[in-house]
Order: sequence, then C-alpha cells, then structure tokens
Amino acid sequence: MPNARRSNPTRRQFCRTAGGAAATLFSFRFIPSSVWGANSRLALAAIGTGGKGASDIKGAVGAGFQVVALCDTVDATKMTDKGGRMKGIAESRQAYPDAKFYSDWREMLADKSLDFDAVTVATPDHHHAHASIAAMRAGKHVYTQKPLAHSVWEARAMAKVAAETGVKTQMGNQAHANDHMRRVVELIRAGIIGKVKQVHAWTNRPIWPQGFDRYPDAEAVPPWMNWDAWIGPAAPVDYSSHIAPFNWRGYWNFGCGALGDMACHIMDVAFWALELGSPTTIKAEAEGGTPISAPINSTITYVFPARGDRPAVKFVWYDGQKGARFDASAWKLIPGEPNLPSKAILEGFDITEANGYDCMFVGEKGKLFFNRSKNNWVVKSTSAIDGFAWPPPSLPRATDQNPYKEWRDAIDGKIPQAASHFGHAGPFTEMVLLGCVAQRAPGKDLQWDGTTLTIKNAPELQGMIHREYRKGWELKA
Repeated sequence: MPNARRSNPTRRQFCRTAGGAAATLFSFRFIPSSVWGANSRLALAAIGTGGKGASDIKGAVGAGFQVVALCDTVDATKMTDKGGRMKGIAESRQAYPDAKFYSDWREMLADKSLDFDAVTVATPDHHHAHASIAAMRAGKHVYTQKPLAHSVWEARAMAKVAAETGVKTQMGNQAHANDHMRRVVELIRAGIIGKVKQVHAWTNRPIWPQGFDRYPDAEAVPPWMNWDAWIGPAAPVDYSSHIAPFNWRGYWNFGCGALGDMACHIMDVAFWALELGSPTTIKAEAEGGTPISAPINSTITYVFPARGDRPAVKFVWYDGQKGARFDASAWKLIPGEPNLPSKAILEGFDITEANGYDCMFVGEKGKLFFNRSKNNWVVKSTSAIDGFAWPPPSLPRATDQNPYKEWRDAIDGKIPQAASHFGHAGPFTEMVLLGCVAQRAPGKDLQWDGTTLTIKNAPELQGMIHREYRKGWELKA
C-alpha cells in the first residue's frame, strides 16, 4: 500500500525495532506521545465511512489521527449514484485515496501488512460489539458509535474486554464531552433542585419506517454492496433498499429503534449525574411493535433503587408519535402527534426549542430542563433554592469540548480515559437496551437482576439479552 504513514514511529514500531531488553521494557510501558514529538500522528482505521462514520473520521483527523484504512460494505468506486445517503461514503473514499480499502472489517483486522493504532466503529448496531471486541483484542484503541452494542450482554462484554485489554475507548455520544453537560452533572450532584426522584426524557424518533410485520420484498444486491458482510452476525435476510443503507434501525435484527438512535444521547446526563447503575424494573407501553420491528411509539418506565442517601428514581422515556401508522405500500411512517410528558410534568417548558428531544430532572426543590445542544439549561424552582452554594468545577473538562480530542488525550496518556469510555458507556448502554427488551413485552413489569443479567419473571425474553449469532460469527467474552 502507498506510504501514508507519519514519519514518527508508533509505540508498536518502536518495540519492534528497539531490540532485546529494550523492546521488552517498552512493550510494557506506556510511552506518551510527547516522546515522539509534537507532530506525531496515530494511524486510524475506520469501520463504517458514511453518515456518523464520515463525521467520526473527520473528527478523528481533526484530533490528530491519520487515516490509513477504510472499511465499508459499500464500495464507492463501483457506485454510479453518489448522492443522498451515499454521499458521505463517496466523500470519505475520495478524501483518503491512499487508505487501504476493505469491505469486511474481519479482513482488515487480519491483514498483517496493515499497521495502525486505533479504530472508529460506525456500523449498524448489530456489528458494534463484534468489531469493537475484535479490535480491542488486537490491541487497538476503539471509538464506537452509540448505542455501544446491540444487546445487553454485548454491552457487558465490551466493558469487560476493554478493562482486560487496557486500550483507550470512547462511545460516540458527543455531548458527553461538552462543558455544559458536565456542569449540569455537578449542579445536580450538589443539590440545585434537591434530591432527584424522577427524570423524563423524550425524542422525536423514529423518523424511519417502524411497525411493519414482514420484511420488504427482495431486490437484487447492487454490485457495490457486500451484502453478506453487511448481514454479519445477524440472521440472514434478502437485500432491500428498504433496509440499507439507512432504514435498518427499525428492524430488531439490525437496530434498536429510537432508543438505539437517541437514548444514549438524551438519557446520558441523568444516568451520569445520578449514578443510577442498574434498574430493578422496566415497563413499556408501546404501539405498533412486532417481532420484526420496533414500535411506532413507546413510553418506558425504569425504576432504580435508592443509592445511599439518594432516593429511588423513576426514569421515564418517551419516543415516537401517537396516532402514527406504517404505510406498507410506500414503506414509510405516516406521522402523528409527538409522544411527550404530560403538561403537568412539563409546566410550560418549550419543547420546540430542542428540536423534539430533551431531558428533565424532577427534584424535591424544583425542576431542571436540560438541552444537550445548547448552553442554556433552565431551573424552575422556589425559594427553596435560596442559599444554594454553587459548587466549583469537579469533573475534568474535555479539550475543546471535543470527544475525539478527549479520546486522543487518553491514548497519549494525558488523562486515564475519555469520560464516556466503555467502563461508563457499557453499563449505561445496558440500561438503555433494557428498554428495547421491555418494548418486546409491552405492559409487563420486567424484574431485572443486573448481577446475573437475568429477567427474573420473564425467562422467555432471555434470548433478547444474549442473542444467537449466525454460524461463523459467534462472539465470546
């Protein structure tokens, strides 16, 4: 492959050439990037190059990574139409012409001629755990898009492997790096609205088809698509443009619906601030869900136990639109009215300000409305707030409020880990994905044992905690 590498050696190259005792010594030491000079660049391999994959590549390059390999099941050089949702894939390929290209990430990780340090994973959800765990076991630092995994067991496994390998990790819930989110975490913990007993979070997703009870009619696989690699560990189905490249989120086989798309963004601040851990019960009210598809709308209630002197928390999630329906003839969702918290809960809060998604804390002394995209959270309180002592900053701030730079800082040894590393993101994603399990059994109070990853009162749902994989794609952790 063309020499697209930086002139400074990587830690791995140094160990290979240092020889004898020196090689042994440095292979067990963390060498900060400053040893290699201020202009050293880490080599990056990107798995998934369109959509969030394209933005992850740009973000990583801006943080000082150098792209040496691209992997996508779509080969942009074979496409005739490079517009629409294919635009990002085509632009990534054009931007890095010297990067070696693969259509199967397994081949990329197995290529002994390819030398790289870190990986971004921005595939459909059902590949996240497989690609990330394989990369971590190969000694690569990993940045994986949200949701971290496709199942609860996978999220637990990813956190476990990250801890075992010691690589630097980050989930792609970008607002986690923002100063205003970290400040709200500090304020909530300091008691700005007293002890929090409820949280409400909502989204305008899905904006793709959901609620169907069959797969779309088969289409010929395009010459630019490696469909077998796209299916990967999931149960095989025929190719359809109604599945890839975008609408896969609505299929349980590949995605996690609205929760998978937005919950790891919107629920993040509350899970972090309240250190919620694992819920004890989860119950969903849902409309339009099928064994194949996530529901058209749902309201999910998670109950978390008391933690020390902090009370139990009821966390309610709202997604979709009431009265919406799936139109099979057009294979699209016909809109309805947003599924939102009641007016009594919102108390006049302007939901249009946040483009259809937001989060609200309910405390004993008031409410805090959080908009992750703006530095203007709103506290609605009473005289009970008088005398509140504003706490000094206590959480580390990310360099330039940039998740890719924070990940790079961890790799360079400037910080132990990025804040949304898999040790945090794994348990958080477990909580989020339990909502997907509840959507499969609407109306039932699921009793959850986080220690054993068991639904105590619904053993028939256990296959949704740890799914079966296609032969040849088994995953162990």
